[in-house]
Amino acid sequence: MTETTSDPFATAAVATSERFSSGYSWPECPRWHDGALHLTDMYNHRLLRLDEAGAPEVVIDGSQRESRNGAEVIFGGFGWFPDGRIVVNSMHERLVLAWDGNELTEHADLSGLATGPINDMVVDTDGRCYITQLGFELFRGEDARPSPLLVVEPDGSARVLAELGEFQCANGIAISPDGASVVTVEAFGTTVHAFDRDSEGSLSRPHAFGELPAPGDGMCLDGEGAAWLCSPAGGFVARMLDGGTLTDVVRFDRTEVIPVACVLGGADRKTLYVAGGVEVFDWEKSRREAKGSIWTASVDTGGGQARP
Repeated sequence: MTETTSDPFATAAVATSERFSSGYSWPECPRWHDGALHLTDMYNHRLLRLDEAGAPEVVIDGSQRESRNGAEVIFGGFGWFPDGRIVVNSMHERLVLAWDGNELTEHADLSGLATGPINDMVVDTDGRCYITQLGFELFRGEDARPSPLLVVEPDGSARVLAELGEFQCANGIAISPDGASVVTVEAFGTTVHAFDRDSEGSLSRPHAFGELPAPGDGMCLDGEGAAWLCSPAGGFVARMLDGGTLTDVVRFDRTEVIPVACVLGGADRKTLYVAGGVEVFDWEKSRREAKGSIWTASVDTGGGQARP
């Protein structure tokens, strides 16, 4: 008997992508804000804003920041407070920083809570930050271990969301358009997790949103609550309905770009922006070769009020 493997995208619509912008180290955490794409150019220590033609403007330059613990300043997930300030993770310092347009200040110190570098974040309408973490020192060769989510309240107080369980390197994280749920995906697993969210921002009832055919990474939600999920190992970005059905896929040549993060943007938020790179572990090589890039694909359902 011949063994066959079913195609998880057999019934999915296939979308094509095109290169939008290039010349980055390891671009991550794309966000659509005030009519423009923003992202972190991680190993160049920058948070950038891209214009309509894809040309970058530096919003925050962290290269001159004096690190709290001596670790290189690498920006991860970020968002905006209600007053317009940017809030951003300094991954290896394990700090949440605030940028007022002139200087970076410490909003929350997670060094006593996080078990590894902090990773992505999503910010709600009150300025509450839900934060994922690697959970271990990936870049120092430590063995992977599960870890919980973290939350930083608007006043800067922080705690571990131990009641939700632990995850295999939770990475991308998003809030549904109605604000009633939070979704995250594992980078060292294939499960997409969801949580109920109440009017006070508390999360409860962890449950599975679906399963990917390969490990995940970054993600976003659209206006219908479906998830766009990046898989570096699989070389795809796929749209998943709550329950696990895969409806759409964008495939990438991993020798050209490894897709790691995505967001819906554009005038109607029907443009899927995908960030990716080639070299993630050798930071100097990533900076020197500057092979990171941003790609776009047109989709049918816009981002609506989903965050980010």
